[in-house]
Amino acid sequence: MDRIRKRKVGHRYLMALIAFATLYQGCKEDNERTEAIQTEKTVEEVKETLEFGFRLDDYLVKRDTVRKGDSFGEILERNNVGYPKIFHIAEKTKDTFDIRRLQVGKPYTLLCAKDSLETAQCFIYQPNLEDYVVIDFQDTIQAYTDKKPIKYVEKTATGVINSNISETLEEQGLSPRLAYKMADEIFAWTIDFRRLQKGDRFKVIYTDKYIDDSIYAGVHDVKAAYFEHNSEPFYAFRYKTDTIKGIVDYFNEEAKNLRRAFLKAPVQFSRISSRYNLKRRIAYYGYKIRPHKGTDFAAPIGTPIMATANGTVTESTQRGGNGKYVKIRHNATYETQYLHMSRRNVKVGQFVKQGDIIGYVGMTGNTGGPHVCYRFWKNGRQVDPFKEKLPEAKPISDSLKVKYLDYIAPIKYELDNLYFKPNIDEEQSNKQPVITQANS
Repeated sequence: MDRIRKRKVGHRYLMALIAFATLYQGCKEDNERTEAIQTEKTVEEVKETLEFGFRLDDYLVKRDTVRKGDSFGEILERNNVGYPKIFHIAEKTKDTFDIRRLQVGKPYTLLCAKDSLETAQCFIYQPNLEDYVVIDFQDTIQAYTDKKPIKYVEKTATGVINSNISETLEEQGLSPRLAYKMADEIFAWTIDFRRLQKGDRFKVIYTDKYIDDSIYAGVHDVKAAYFEHNSEPFYAFRYKTDTIKGIVDYFNEEAKNLRRAFLKAPVQFSRISSRYNLKRRIAYYGYKIRPHKGTDFAAPIGTPIMATANGTVTESTQRGGNGKYVKIRHNATYETQYLHMSRRNVKVGQFVKQGDIIGYVGMTGNTGGPHVCYRFWKNGRQVDPFKEKLPEAKPISDSLKVKYLDYIAPIKYELDNLYFKPNIDEEQSNKQPVITQANS
């Protein structure tokens, strides 16, 4: 009996030891896990916050935007900087930045001392998302401009047109700027994007721009594109033909320049509200024939108007029904004119390049709404630019052609191997109907 009792007591003691060991191990693991979390928190807390080249943890950081009536002096005075010092700062930094150029709504950051006065020690102004101006007056006064870190990410997109390209891109959550790039820059002279067909499709390799790794700054450029319109394929590849002058154009798979000597439209993101028509009848004039020898591009007031080709300004004035207008002679054959401006931006005799802003859309002269009437002369006679065979832009040189074809070969391979993403209508039509059987 005593031997059996001792055996039972020993067994209970052994079980107690095992339970204690298990509990101890569990507590130890919990403690280690807690210590690991605490260590992670500590690392997170001591991690430095760097921005604009400063360790922000060393300062009291105040962020705000320039408000109506604000000035550089008033902002600093509100943050305990005296006027004698403000005057001294303005004088020392005027060659780098004019403090009078602060714009309402633009953000600024103040780095202030971590004391009871919270005195400002550095003023950082951001005129746009990318650039910033630093005025540092902690010890010595210095001012300089810099840029935030930029990252470019290459992406691809494909789509099938159901109604228009903008809608197709929007359904995929893509930037509408891709539509502008393809319609107004790349394929402007080869495809009429106002007359796309259902079933037309595209592929594009493009680059998105990000500031500080996280702020999306839009589409940077399009590297290559493919557009299939009415079952006809069109390729475009971006290529720099002059590295010194930075000249970039789009060429097709045979090295033919896709651009023309003239832009297709003098305004971006516009629509044609009235075409060139020599037999136009207007109700206001009793349906009499009133020829319209221009092409009207409707756009909001203030939209920039661009010179469609290089040339010299021959007229920049205001006259009768034309309102404020600019006329440009491009060569011995061609002239263009831009009517109904709200404001002109060039003077007679000034040389302008293709894409330069020569004025802004308005409603001056005889007009029923904001637009620019674009008139086109050939040998002294007004013609319809959309029906003219206009000169092509400068072709790629023979010496560059071989290099170009070698350069685009892998890009074309990538483009050709992208699969088209079906539109919503196709996806819905491809779905199998769900059949349910009622219980009898």
